[in-house]
Amino acid sequence: MSKIAFIGAGNMARAIIIGLVKSGISPQNIMVANPSAEKRLQLAQTLGVLQTHDNNQASEFADVVVLCVKPHFIAEVCQRISQAINISGKLFISVAAGTTVAQIQLALSNNNNITLPPVVRVMPNTPAQLGLGMSGLFASNEVSLEQKAMAEKLMTAVGKIIWLANEAKINDIIAVAGSAPAYFFLFMEAMEKQALQLGFSAQESRMLVQQTALGAAQMVEQNDDTISTLRANITSKGGTTHAAVETLKNEGMDEMVKKAMDAAIARAEEMAK
Repeated sequence: MSKIAFIGAGNMARAIIIGLVKSGISPQNIMVANPSAEKRLQLAQTLGVLQTHDNNQASEFADVVVLCVKPHFIAEVCQRISQAINISGKLFISVAAGTTVAQIQLALSNNNNITLPPVVRVMPNTPAQLGLGMSGLFASNEVSLEQKAMAEKLMTAVGKIIWLANEAKINDIIAVAGSAPAYFFLFMEAMEKQALQLGFSAQESRMLVQQTALGAAQMVEQNDDTISTLRANITSKGGTTHAAVETLKNEGMDEMVKKAMDAAIARAEEMAK
């Protein structure tokens, strides 16, 4: 059984660890490193995983090192790990947005002419905390089939995945899935505000919006019909739904969504420079 280290103990690390333990991986094969004692001890006490304040200790313990630190810390963290331990044979998985495979490999190699370490970049999203994540994965050329299988097992423990043919698609995943829960929240927030204006209580407004969103998502998941067909099926011409949908279209909803997703991609590209 592969041993897994998590460098960082934030929400995404916690979500993946919970998913792995639920999937049957022994907590004793998982170690979490974090400077905050509170976060790592909470994971150790609730899930039974190993914990340390030392990134190098965790990395030496593991076959798979999951980098769950902020993007601006990742180069320093990788450099310190590679200076302290032998990283040969270890797989590195990064969930840091805007940090490329080449940047991670450069930090891990310390600019020396050594064999580049295998790196998988992952772009998850926050529903992974509920086991309902959607992640895009890209593997460097150095990643073996066995290591790809390990990365796949790691992320399918918290949702669904797709493998990407080239690294640039990571930025597209950010726009379509990584940042996308916030789009839905924004739409739901607008609906909730209007429900309040219509006289529903705060509790009623929240329930009306969240249950409708949940039901709509389940209808998409449980039907083979296209999303546009599902929408058309409940949009009788001249009816109330038709009036609402046509208003959204006329106000330029498609173009707004396109611009929002393009903005997310552009920002991701900026962050990688």
